[in-house]
Amino acid sequence: MYPYQTVIFDLDGTLLDTLQDLADSTNYALSVHRMPARTLEEVRTFVGNGVGRLIHLAVPEGTPAEEEAACLADFRAHYLLNMENKTAPYPGVPALLEHLQAAGIRTAVVSNKFDGAVKGLCQNYFGDRLPVAIGESQGVARKPAPDTVFRALAELGAEPAGAVYVGDSDVDIATAQNAGLPCISVSWGFRDAGFLSAHGARQIVGSPAELEALLLSPAAVSQ
Repeated sequence: MYPYQTVIFDLDGTLLDTLQDLADSTNYALSVHRMPARTLEEVRTFVGNGVGRLIHLAVPEGTPAEEEAACLADFRAHYLLNMENKTAPYPGVPALLEHLQAAGIRTAVVSNKFDGAVKGLCQNYFGDRLPVAIGESQGVARKPAPDTVFRALAELGAEPAGAVYVGDSDVDIATAQNAGLPCISVSWGFRDAGFLSAHGARQIVGSPAELEALLLSPAAVSQ
């Protein structure tokens, strides 16, 4: 028996390195509106709470709401056409998902990225290794609310008992807590181990191989 029968993953910074494409689309939208570009490291600090929040933080303070909304629309349109230019799975992630599938462990993704992008990226990079992928959509509260986690569990036909949440940010830690799930934080993504520890992470892994050993070890003890 493995320690968990279901694993719910975050997407950006956990399974896929999407930072450069997010930054490129952010700066494209900013340029359309003659706003200053943002550095890659600035964009890294902006991601995690959905693209609306990303653009809100990227535009200059005091930007009128209607112009911010237009900038967001330009970001979305550009990103949908360019979200696979530089994005790639983190090394070891495809093998991790393949081995979880072979072990009979159910997997899903929940993300604050808009739903169309989440489903497209998961299908293109992971196929049936991630049968459920849920992003931000109208009528469903985004993380750290637990709604998308509960929807993923329902679509998998899984119970919260025996499930674990895996993510790379403080938002993910809060999401797991709100859903009543244990959380495994990963330090290879958009936030480092120090940041995660400072925001309440109780279990941190440094590589997909380390995560795989934890998830597939019968001797592992859930926390």
